[in-house]
Parts: sequence; C-alpha cells; structure tokens
Amino acid sequence: MSAAEQTTADGAATPAARALVVGEALVDVVERPDGTREEIAGGSPANVAVGLARLGRRADLLTWLAPDAAGDLVRRHLQGAGVHVLTGDRAAARTSLATAHLDAAGAATYDFDLEWDLPDAWDGDAGDPLVVHTGSIAAVLRPGGARVADLLEQRRATSTVTYDPNLRPALMGDPADVLPVVERLVRAADVVKVSDEDLAWLLPGVAPAEVAEEWSRGGPALVVVTHGGEGAFACTAAGARLQVAAPRVRVADTVGAGDSFMAGLVDGLWSAGLLGADRREALHDVAASTAEDVLARCARIAAITVSRRGANPPRTDELDDPSVLAAVLADPRT
Repeated sequence: MSAAEQTTADGAATPAARALVVGEALVDVVERPDGTREEIAGGSPANVAVGLARLGRRADLLTWLAPDAAGDLVRRHLQGAGVHVLTGDRAAARTSLATAHLDAAGAATYDFDLEWDLPDAWDGDAGDPLVVHTGSIAAVLRPGGARVADLLEQRRATSTVTYDPNLRPALMGDPADVLPVVERLVRAADVVKVSDEDLAWLLPGVAPAEVAEEWSRGGPALVVVTHGGEGAFACTAAGARLQVAAPRVRVADTVGAGDSFMAGLVDGLWSAGLLGADRREALHDVAASTAEDVLARCARIAAITVSRRGANPPRTDELDDPSVLAAVLADPRT
C-alpha cells in the first residue's frame, strides 16, 4: 500500500493524511570546485516534499513548472521520490534555474534565473491536508509570494502551518523589504524553522535566540534556529528552551541540509500526533522531551544528507539503521 493510502478497520483503502507543500521546484545547476557541473532537480519546498515522501508521508507539491525539458526533469525526480505534483490551470513560461557554486568545504552560494507564481486552481487537492508547508523563494518573490501568504492564512482553519524562510540574499534584495513578508508568515505559522545565516542577513546584530523568543510570542508553537554543524536551538510557546547537538560527519556538501531538517521536523511532529488544526492547542503545549526527541532526529536526518552529494535525504529505513549514520561520522567516538 502506498503512502497515499491507509486502511479502515474493515480493511478498505481510504485517502491518507497528507502534507501540502507550496513552493518552487526548479533545476539546480551544481558547479563544483573541480570544475564539474551537474543539473539536478531542486528547490527548497520541493526538497522538503521529497524528504517527507522518503520518510513515508504522502506529500503533495503545488508548484510552478513549464512544459519544457527542465520541467520534465523536475517532474520525473519528484514522481520518482513519491511526491504528488499538483497540476494547475496555468503553467510557467519556463522552468526556473538556480546555480549552486560549491566551495572547497562543500558550502553553496546561489545565482537564480526564475519566475514564481501560483495557479488560480489546481487538480488533486481533494480534502484538507494535515499540514501545509512553504518557504524560501516562493514566500517572497512576486507575484506568487502574496498568493502563498493568503493561501496559508486560509488553510490555518484546517491545517497546521509550517514555514522555513530559507532566504536567498542574491535574489531577495533589501532585507528591510523582506522582513515584513517574513514576519507575516511567522505570525501565520504554527512551526517555524530558520537558519542562523538567514537571521544574520535579515536582522543583523540581533542574537538568533532573541529572534526565536520574539517570534514564539507572536503565534508559533515552536521556533527552531539551526546552526549548521553546531546543531539547533528551539523555544516553544509553552516556555521550553532546547539545544540539540548535530552529529559530526564527513561533509560532501550542504545542499538540501536545511530542507531535510525541515522535512524531519514535520515528520516528527506528525508521528507525535501534533499536526492538524484540531491539535493546535496540544502543539502549543508540547512537552520539552517530545520536542527534544524530534529535534535530535532532525539533526540525524540533516547529518546524513550533508554526508552525500546533493539534496539526497535519507529514507526511513536508512534513518532507523544505526550503521548508516555510523558510516559517515567524522569521528566514530561522536
């Protein structure tokens, strides 16, 4: 039985709970220090959808693809991972490109050639999703960004809302212009995951923990700040303050690491029974021990991802196999 189905007590198949991911899917052109070049499907929300599908969740992606060769590459990748690509009434003129320049340490900087919008209507979106996720370019770039914010605010009545700013300074212009957009989405979200690099650009000179504290008072039940190889900090609306270490692994590159962490965060809260609008109060009261367990698992997911080339998050069977993480540890004693 697929991740898109579950069974009732009498064995009949019914639609499974699902995640609706809204945002860009594009082609990443990866340029490595040795001069090699590779074209692979990417985009932060698309990577989150793939991460969820690999963890056994039904993930529907509402995106903006053209009927061209690059769009076909992206569709094959998503469908091969088990992601349901929702078909809209309008299509992009061209599929977007992002060029990732990797340095000797595997860290990526990006250049973009893209457009972003949402269709007015789309097929395959029957029933309310358990969770709606968005982030990155799709939440900021016009004209689609404002439509995404409207969609999230509408979906709050039935779904948990999650958000990862995953900001792209090369594309987004002045942080002072981006901040109100981010803050609107933070207020609409139940769960926010943001990197320390995002916050350093968006709010220079302000401590990441201070931002997390402020955001957690504005609506979200959980705000998580990732610090790359140094792990993550989180604060909950219930008052918990948590610090989780990241396993030390041999890094191939960091492409998709934050997206895999985000997918793990949604998946972990899903497993804990904390997703869905009817579970909003329970999510706001989440126990510190539960949040810590979820974050530790997210850190393992991200660690495995950075040990591989490209945005290649683990499947559930890999994550549950201790030998997979042990094989990529930088120091076996870690």
